[in-house]
Amino acid sequence: MTQLPVHQMTQVPPLTPLPRRDRSAVVRDASGAALWLTLLFVCALWVHDGGVSDLAAWGTGMTSLGRIFGLLGSALLLAQVFLMARVPWVERAWGQDHLARIHRVVGFTSFNLIVAHIVLIWLGYASTGPQGLWGTLVEFTLNYPGMLLAIAGTLALIMVVLTSVRAARRRLRYESWHLLHLYAYLAAGLALPHQLWTGKEFLSSPVSTIFWWGLYAGCAAAVLVYRVALPATRALRHQARVVDVRHESPSIVSVTVAGPRLGRLPVRGGQFLQWRFLDGPGWTRSHPYSLSAAPDGRTLRLTAAVVGDGTDRLRGLRPGTRVLIEGPYGRLHEGVRTQRKVLLIGAGVGITPLRALLEALPAAPGDITVVQRSRSSDERVLGAEIADLASRRGARYVVVEGNRIRGRRSWLSESASAWSDEAALLDICPDLVEHDIFICGTPPWMDAVRAAARSAGVPAAQIHTERFDY
Repeated sequence: MTQLPVHQMTQVPPLTPLPRRDRSAVVRDASGAALWLTLLFVCALWVHDGGVSDLAAWGTGMTSLGRIFGLLGSALLLAQVFLMARVPWVERAWGQDHLARIHRVVGFTSFNLIVAHIVLIWLGYASTGPQGLWGTLVEFTLNYPGMLLAIAGTLALIMVVLTSVRAARRRLRYESWHLLHLYAYLAAGLALPHQLWTGKEFLSSPVSTIFWWGLYAGCAAAVLVYRVALPATRALRHQARVVDVRHESPSIVSVTVAGPRLGRLPVRGGQFLQWRFLDGPGWTRSHPYSLSAAPDGRTLRLTAAVVGDGTDRLRGLRPGTRVLIEGPYGRLHEGVRTQRKVLLIGAGVGITPLRALLEALPAAPGDITVVQRSRSSDERVLGAEIADLASRRGARYVVVEGNRIRGRRSWLSESASAWSDEAALLDICPDLVEHDIFICGTPPWMDAVRAAARSAGVPAAQIHTERFDY
């Protein structure tokens, strides 16, 4: 490990008071409570409508269990739709990595409940009717209102789930996966007629009807406002266009955009946006790129590694290309800071949002430490910029170079293999527990840094990460 010299800056931005409690914590608590209360209310409606008493007999018991599983699965499916709506205050509160975990848990739980609903309802009706097992299936499909639409919705949901399995995701391009994932909207929409026309809980009382209609209407409104209306409004307002494309290296490109009133976009250094470049076929697919420079009120800059079709298109962008922007999103910004001292640690292109944070964070000399991990000096993304900015900000800049340590999950390089991950962090920052730590890189690498920081005694609330694996 080598450490670049520390220089004092001539002018230091004033420190801003640290918040006593991150407002995002309130949003997280409120949104989590809202989900649990929704599920509890669904169960209460089921009990009120005789769900428990129906469990007394075998046939009606399976049907009753099928109903509650279907209701809970539908509520969680709507929660998935709400998570996909990219509601800004939800995205800012939870962060991309936490939302990804919630998304997977809620999604797979919803799918399992809906499958159980289908099987139990089928078996329950078959055991109490004269048609038998297969006759009941035909009766459901052909004679129950909305069932054909529900079957189509279930098939769409199955496709979304299958393409969300890790093995399948690795084989799919991000663009293909993203397009297939949008079928979750279709699955939720196709299930609605079936529930409205045949669902006992929809028809039994005005309270049930208002509750379920309210859930569907709220989710639909979130999608229309935050996925359609807000991006369209901002596109018309900002009229953002590409003004510069700079090739940092054969595999790294920086794109700068500008537009009138772009300074009104509520984005902060370290956050990311969803970008669409109107340069030809495929413009409808958005891509998440972090800002690599703090917003200056006139321009926004992203820096990306060329790893696929979407990022490869960045190299061919021309000045004047129109840009549609959604966001901002993410929790890598100064608003989540809880400590005076800050450690920014990034690997590869993951250093780019931390470079923006280095520029944006109010700090005195010595408050910020930057650690950049790269395989070689030639692959040090924005290395010269970061070194110069660290010098002007009075920040410590540490470079960790070399190949990964074989046979060990570590954030260090082979040249530092004699060190433990925890000891290396403490050598860089002996008072590590007094730091907020912002981490960005590949998921396994971030996990290694986070584990080392936790082993060193850093509270989880002081560790901030952002994941972009889909």
